[in-house]
Amino acid sequence: MTTAMTTGTATTATARGLATATSPEVARGGLVVVPVGSLEQHGPHLPLDTDTVIAEAVAARVAERLGGWLAPSIGYGSSGEHQSFAGTTSIGTPVLAQLVVELARSLRSWAREVRLVNGHGGNIEALRTAVELLTREGHRIDWVPCAAPGMDAHAGRAETSLMLHLRPDSVRLDRLEVGNTAPLALLLPHLRDGGVRAVSVNGVLGDPRGASAAEGARLLEAMTQAALT
Repeated sequence: MTTAMTTGTATTATARGLATATSPEVARGGLVVVPVGSLEQHGPHLPLDTDTVIAEAVAARVAERLGGWLAPSIGYGSSGEHQSFAGTTSIGTPVLAQLVVELARSLRSWAREVRLVNGHGGNIEALRTAVELLTREGHRIDWVPCAAPGMDAHAGRAETSLMLHLRPDSVRLDRLEVGNTAPLALLLPHLRDGGVRAVSVNGVLGDPRGASAAEGARLLEAMTQAALT
């Protein structure tokens, strides 16, 4: 298969990393931004940590522009819909929700505010549940998706472009395949019943052909702007 893709190297955001800070440096609190991703199949051409890589990139830019701290990622998510594909490693919605609750309670003992940046759609229910509970408890916390207009559903042109921009060496261009390109709204009933395998034999929901690092850079900026509003 011939492709018209270009690759590039992303500019690294210079957010302050929480993991490498000292306790006195973070004692004043402030904003902590937490990327939330997943470890799941992304077709034959993208790595399992695609959602985490994208969430980290958006979160780093949000933390940098708001003067916050960038926390280490939550790298496991709720990915049961992908479980029939090898490599998918899911902790499920209830466990992810509880993890977020306990993490945020701990962070809020010294931080003014927590913002979760989510890179995987399957995490939404857990994040909503956790944030609703934490808000009732009086915590300053919210969550934002890694989203931009016109994106396809999974392992298609959008995510391929983002990975070509962020980590091009991990994109297997020689293994690229077109997946199911039907609108997600039409696929959702079958996805709920049988997971991704029921609608896409290769795990791709979209068409990655034509992806480019330049498009990935534009998408990343659009996601960042959306997450800042």
